[in-house]
Amino acid sequence: MTTTFDPQVYKSTTRRQWQDAAEAWHRWGPLIEDWLGAATRRMLDAAGISAGSRVLDVAAGAGGQTLAAAHRAGPAGHVLATDISPAILAYAERSARDAGLSNVAVLELDGERLDVPEASFDAVISRVGLIYFPDQQAALAGMRAALRPGGRVAAVVYSGADRNGFFSLPVGIIRRRAALPPPLPGQPGPFSLGAPGAAQEVFARAGFHDITVDAVDSPVRLPSAADCVRFERESFGALHQMLAGLSEAERDDAWAEITAELAAFEGPEGFVGPCEMLVVSATR
Repeated sequence: MTTTFDPQVYKSTTRRQWQDAAEAWHRWGPLIEDWLGAATRRMLDAAGISAGSRVLDVAAGAGGQTLAAAHRAGPAGHVLATDISPAILAYAERSARDAGLSNVAVLELDGERLDVPEASFDAVISRVGLIYFPDQQAALAGMRAALRPGGRVAAVVYSGADRNGFFSLPVGIIRRRAALPPPLPGQPGPFSLGAPGAAQEVFARAGFHDITVDAVDSPVRLPSAADCVRFERESFGALHQMLAGLSEAERDDAWAEITAELAAFEGPEGFVGPCEMLVVSATR
């Protein structure tokens, strides 16, 4: 099957999918923070966020990492959470307010067009967002411009598909059933920066230096494979995008096969889905 990738259509679809999935991503927040907590802490450390830091959060989603950064930055600091989906940003704003954090602001922005003052942030973070940008160089150029000289950027991305069975297995099944070709080099996708050396090359090309990549074991722990499928089915916009061309019955069949295959990760401790994140950090 031959398809032509249209970045504008892709971004429009992505925005719509995250508008639809916003409530579910927020509702699954406790699981997400448990799953991504270690990688998030490593990201904030790598970005050098401390009291008084001014932080830009790109593709902030429902804001779990936004709040963590705001706690570190403290009353003298500030965090600006940006996302292409206003619906999901509303949850980030509400969560900050509920947590009593007055140092958080939200702004609807395309991550490839970061319209913020130049050199105005000490740190830029992005958790599981950069991988889905059609033009990663545009996104990184905007992040670099937003940083003061010597400022740090840090991003959480997936490593290779072979180390992320909880996600790569559903992706493979859906690709086969929907007759979708694998993404070409340079196209967005969950594992677009997971190959050895890929993240370093992309950040270096954007003009960053002192680039480091740290692997963080990040298993997804749930009572059963069926619970993992419910999590992914409700809140993973990328999978919804891939399933869009199938009928409702075909989508149900795909999820049934995914549930059966993910059962291989069930054991005495329940479902433990293999996942490895990379924390990529660099200096302007």
